[in-house]
Amino acid sequence: MPRTSYADQPEWRTIADFLPNKYRLTDETVPVEEWWEHDGHHIHLDTYRNPDAAVKVIAFHGVGTNGRQMSTILGRPLAERGFETIAIDMPTFGVTQVAPGAVVTYDDWVRIGSDLVDAERADDDRPIVLYGLSAGGMEAFHIASVNRQVAGVVGMTFLDQSSRAVRIGTAIEPATGFVGASVMKALAQTPARRVRVPMRAVSKMRALVNDRAAKKACYADRTSAGNLATVAFLDSYLNYEADIAPDEFDVCPILLTQPAADRWSPLSMSQPFVDRITRVPVETVMLENAGHYPLEQPGLDQLVDAVADFAGKVTGR
Repeated sequence: MPRTSYADQPEWRTIADFLPNKYRLTDETVPVEEWWEHDGHHIHLDTYRNPDAAVKVIAFHGVGTNGRQMSTILGRPLAERGFETIAIDMPTFGVTQVAPGAVVTYDDWVRIGSDLVDAERADDDRPIVLYGLSAGGMEAFHIASVNRQVAGVVGMTFLDQSSRAVRIGTAIEPATGFVGASVMKALAQTPARRVRVPMRAVSKMRALVNDRAAKKACYADRTSAGNLATVAFLDSYLNYEADIAPDEFDVCPILLTQPAADRWSPLSMSQPFVDRITRVPVETVMLENAGHYPLEQPGLDQLVDAVADFAGKVTGR
């Protein structure tokens, strides 16, 4: 199977044009592209390797973004501060190539994330901090729940889909959020589980970014906001059963980096979840003027500062 590359994919550059100049990648600053073989998937990694770095940060996208979009807003800026960073394209997103015949679920994403932590820790004892945007925030939490090698978790929102309020608030409209999980669960038991649904048809993707032209560019990217998801994936995402409840989570410190101008999932969506985490330190940093996928200053700089400070503090490095 020939491997694809972001060098051949122009959509991410179009989206990046809406970022401040210093966050736009050039031919000299693009990440090194690596491929990791996992259960038949050719999984794409954007990497800024640095053997002298004291800490690794692994970034996880949500259901409207991809790994390259994580590299632009966080991966490269952190690399410039001396961190080693990795941004993964989970199967069905970005330029990762899915194993033939595979029906990917959210459970697979969590398992892949945990296996990536293990792979990055093999013969390398440097601490790892996880960052997740949107759905990636809960994914990072779920990965840490099954893999105690994680030193810290940063979420750009923590959207607990077991909460009816979160389901209703993040769906394309309230009625979909009210019945969506049960409908997807029923359909996932039938041949319809392989049916692919546009993410913008079931989620509030219209609120991914706050700039109208940027939203159009995101929708045009079939590897991120314009992507399709199977009924099986949506069922597993909406009905995922975490290994550890937030009340019992004792693995590592947590940081919520909440975009202050988030029209998809404001602070009120994440606060009930993080309030339940009491066994480890929890911090919240508001990102001024920033949307759900942040394109705006000063929120972008505040994000990089917050993650860098948190990673250094929780690892002591």
